[in-house]
Amino acid sequence: MNNNTSVKISDEIALFLKEKGIRHVFGIVGAGNAHIFDSIGKLGYTEIISVHHEQAAVMSAAVYYRTCNKVSAAIVTTGGGSSNAVTGVVSAWMDSLPVLIISGNEKSVHTTEQNTLRVWGVQGYDSVAMVNKVTKYSSRVLDAKNATYEIEKAYDICSSDRPGPCWIDVPMDIQATKIEANKIRHFEKEVDNPRPASVISAENLAGSIQKTFEMIENAQRPLLWLGHGIRLSGATDKLEALLESTQIPALLTWQAMDMLPSDHELVFGRAGVYGQRHSNFIVQNCDLLICIGTRMAYPQIGYNVNELAREAKIITLDIDEQELNKFSDRIDLPICANAKDYVGQLIEVASKTKLPSFKPWLDICNKYKDKYPVIGKEHDDTQEFINSYRFIDKLSEDLEGGWNIVTDMGTALLSGHQALNLKDKQRLITSTGLGEMGFGLPAAIGASFASDKGKVLCLNCDGGIMMNLQELQTLDHHQLPIKIIIFNNDGYLMIKHTQNNLFDKRYVCTNRSTGVSCPDFSKVAEAFNLEYYSIKTWEDYNNNLSTFLESDKAAICDVYMEPEQKFYPKVDTYIDKNGNMVSPPLEDMSPLISRQQLKEDMVIKVHESCMGADE
Repeated sequence: MNNNTSVKISDEIALFLKEKGIRHVFGIVGAGNAHIFDSIGKLGYTEIISVHHEQAAVMSAAVYYRTCNKVSAAIVTTGGGSSNAVTGVVSAWMDSLPVLIISGNEKSVHTTEQNTLRVWGVQGYDSVAMVNKVTKYSSRVLDAKNATYEIEKAYDICSSDRPGPCWIDVPMDIQATKIEANKIRHFEKEVDNPRPASVISAENLAGSIQKTFEMIENAQRPLLWLGHGIRLSGATDKLEALLESTQIPALLTWQAMDMLPSDHELVFGRAGVYGQRHSNFIVQNCDLLICIGTRMAYPQIGYNVNELAREAKIITLDIDEQELNKFSDRIDLPICANAKDYVGQLIEVASKTKLPSFKPWLDICNKYKDKYPVIGKEHDDTQEFINSYRFIDKLSEDLEGGWNIVTDMGTALLSGHQALNLKDKQRLITSTGLGEMGFGLPAAIGASFASDKGKVLCLNCDGGIMMNLQELQTLDHHQLPIKIIIFNNDGYLMIKHTQNNLFDKRYVCTNRSTGVSCPDFSKVAEAFNLEYYSIKTWEDYNNNLSTFLESDKAAICDVYMEPEQKFYPKVDTYIDKNGNMVSPPLEDMSPLISRQQLKEDMVIKVHESCMGADE
């Protein structure tokens, strides 16, 4: 190109997407982004997936990255088009997912910081200010020569160090501007986005590695807790070697539970408030806890960090110094570094070091796993309904490797993450930070496009699917082979439990009789040209499930479940025999086991608050 050639800014944005190999973006066209849409269509490299709500565009783009490790973008218009996107942005921010959001806005004469009017132009507002606290970088382009620079910068920032969304606002007249190519400003990484000084480089990790191995050698019951940051750093393929070289048992966080097969001999499940009972016993009885790439969220560690692994020393590796400072009084060795660098050097040193044998500890871990299987008596079917945990357990057996699985919230989230047994090359994706109902369908769309319109299993609920029901049309339009299981429990089951506990079963707006209802999904499927199946009994399961999964078409399968079904096991408050309210530590899950059994199962001393439980 001649440097004096006149180029249109929206054409440069489309060309940027091509140069970065971005094959799919998600959005909805409007007056505020029409130039960008036109330029992308004219260039013909990037396909725009037109969804039906902007929050779905951002959610789809975020899960696109989680599925294929390629950054995508959401392109939204001015006014309600950009405000609609905010839920997806907050979700990506909380779950550390790189997404580039390009928003249109009113003409630049209206979009300066000096404009104090409530409405900018026709329907605009300061979208950059609104998302400032939930993006890694946000900026508005007011000079056409800076448009490419800002988008290049946002693209780099969103996927560097701890990833997250970045938002660039391009007013409509800036999109339409033509300038000479040699006047376009470009981004320089080392100048404009250097690594934070707090992050230890790979070359300077030796001291932290040495301290780690000193603590391992002095431990009898070490435990690895592996988090999503490992995948974000690109170190998933190193985990087999890490476990093999150290022979240390491992737990996986919910965001990371697809990094290793569930049946791996050194993987012992998922701990947490809604964890697996054997996993909670393991984390509470370890004497060295090594957390890698996990932000140690409250649903994972419990609500009092001082009761987590009470007699253990804790090592935490995170690339975000603020996450390390969150529990600084409880962490013995904080390491601010890239998980890939740390894991790689752990493997290198472990392969040259004769570590103590942890077989006695592994025997204890296996004993817990055998004694407390994932599916227990608390998951028995009722006379009329299949229990969702038993359904998920059986589904795990029947799903072949290679499936991408996404979940919405509620039953889909809890039953899915507590009971799924993942096989090699299966993926499990959800929103664990924001936990927004309506996540499932957009997530499935993003995962399908990221896998060349591949099959996706979407675990959903009757309440959650309503939040983005319109995206069923996106499935039909693109003929995506997405399989949607709807756990049909008459409304909002988790909130029923909340109202039951707090308000003595005074339900308000949680089921059909108290103000909220969901449609007949067989009619919904018909309206959107989807196949429909239903399961009420195990006979229905045997007759319908394989056909549902094997079809190449999008389909809905209603799974009818007990409208009041409990989510067990769970760390739950209870009233002890002395009338005291007890907020128990992770090992004391409901339904409660006998106090004698608890004492026998604990390696360390039983927490004093647990001994007053009414057996």
